[in-house]
Amino acid sequence: MLKKFFKMIKKENDLEQKENDLSQEKETVVEEKIEQSNDEEKPKLSLFGRLKQGLEKTRKGITEKVDTILKSYQKIDEELFEELEEVLITADMGVNTTMRIIEDLKDKVKEKKVKEVFEIKELLKEELKEILTDVESDNKINIEPSPAIILVVGVNGVGKTTTIGKLAYRLKKEGKKVLIAAGDTFRAAAIDQLQEWANRAGVEIIAHKEGSDPAAVIFDGIQAAKARKADVLICDTAGRLHNKKNLMNELNKIFRIVEREFSEATREVLLVVDATTGQNAIMQAKVFKEACDITGIVLTKLDGTAKGGVVLAVQSELNVPVKLVGVGERIEDLQDFDPQNFVEAIFAE
Repeated sequence: MLKKFFKMIKKENDLEQKENDLSQEKETVVEEKIEQSNDEEKPKLSLFGRLKQGLEKTRKGITEKVDTILKSYQKIDEELFEELEEVLITADMGVNTTMRIIEDLKDKVKEKKVKEVFEIKELLKEELKEILTDVESDNKINIEPSPAIILVVGVNGVGKTTTIGKLAYRLKKEGKKVLIAAGDTFRAAAIDQLQEWANRAGVEIIAHKEGSDPAAVIFDGIQAAKARKADVLICDTAGRLHNKKNLMNELNKIFRIVEREFSEATREVLLVVDATTGQNAIMQAKVFKEACDITGIVLTKLDGTAKGGVVLAVQSELNVPVKLVGVGERIEDLQDFDPQNFVEAIFAE
C-alpha cells in the first residue's frame, strides 16, 4: 500500500516538474522574443556612437576625474598640473608621454595667456589630438594597390584571431576578395578558431595541421592568393613570446618568404596588443618592433578597460600609428582608428 502511495506521489511530482519545465521553456521563448523585438526597436548606433559606448570606462577613468579636479581649483597653478599628471599616468598614458603632455599644456597656457581653469580641458583635448597625429605615417590601413598582404603579429591571448576574423569580414563587405593563412600552428585550437571566423566572414582559409612550419603555411597562402587572384591575404603568425630569439627567427623566416614570393604585394604588418594589459602592452610592442618592421598597431578590448590612455603611450613611445581599435564583441566592432574621434569620444558628455 505504501509502495503504491509513494509511486503516486512520485508520479505527481514528475508531472509537476514537467509542467514547470514547460513553463520555463515558454518563458524563455517569450523573453527571447522580447529581447529580439527590443533589439529590432533599438536604433543602430553610428560608428562614433559605438566608439563612445566602447570607451565608456575610459571616459570615466579620465574625463570624470579631470572634471572633478578642474572644479576644485579657482586658479591655474602647479598643484593643478600635478593632479592632472596623476590622472594621466593612472590612465596608462605612460610617464614619458604624460610628462610631455603636461609640459606642452603649461606652454600653451602661457602662450595663450589662459586664466580660467575650465579652459584647461579644451587645451588638454587639443594636446592629445596632436600627440595622436604626430607619427611618421597615417592611421589608415594600407591595402592599395592590390594584391596586398597583411601579416598579423602578437602574443597569444591578445585577440589576434578575433581581429583577423573581424578584419576579413569588413574587407569582404567592402568588396575585396580575401584569403586567410593560418600561420599560428603552435597554439592548440588556433587553426579551428580561425576556421570558424573564416566561415563567419565568408572567406577562404589556407591551413596545415597543428605543429606545422608557419612559414610553409604562409608560402602556400601566397601561392593560393596568386592563383585565386585574391585582393588581400591576411596571415596569422605564431604568438609565442617565451624566447625573443625564437620569435625573431620565426618571424624573419616568414618575412623572407614574403619578400621572395610576394614582393610585389602592398604590405602591412599589424601588431595586436590587448589594451587591458596597460604598460605590459607597450613592453610587448617594443619586443615585436625589434623583431620586425611593424607598420601599424591594433588595440583590442578597449571597451574592457578604464585605461584607454595606453593608446597614446603605445603610439608616442613607438612612433607607430594605431590603425584599428576593438571596442566590443560584435563582428562590426573593429574600427579604423581616428585620433580626432577618439579624443572627442573620451571627452563626450
